[in-house]
Amino acid sequence: QVQLTEYGGGSVQAGGSLSLSCVSSGIDLPRYAMGWFRHTPGKEREFVAGAAWHGGGGNYYGDSVKGRFTFSRDTPKNTIFLQMNDLKSDDAAVYFCAATGTIADLRQGWIDYWGQGTQVTVSS
Repeated sequence: QVQLTEYGGGSVQAGGSLSLSCVSSGIDLPRYAMGWFRHTPGKEREFVAGAAWHGGGGNYYGDSVKGRFTFSRDTPKNTIFLQMNDLKSDDAAVYFCAATGTIADLRQGWIDYWGQGTQVTVSS
């Protein structure tokens, strides 16, 4: 059974930082791309960051987070991370870990597996 479990999140003031992590189990990670999405009620789900697990092709970011968020992975621990700096009120959302076959599918939002989500709140 595939499980993606997010950790981190919480509340932070605008300009602050938070770090998210997502631990995977039951999935053959080298065959997948993994990343982060976010969703706020009333808005479309948004691709935040991700990469193919094997690392080829580099990391991809949504336009709204480039230069502020950093995606990384710890291969032995089957874990991906999202370091979020200079957080803005528009970054407040539920953040989801996701896995799918290719980075192209990931960026399109064609997802095989989702985590349960973790809330990020940004206060001004």
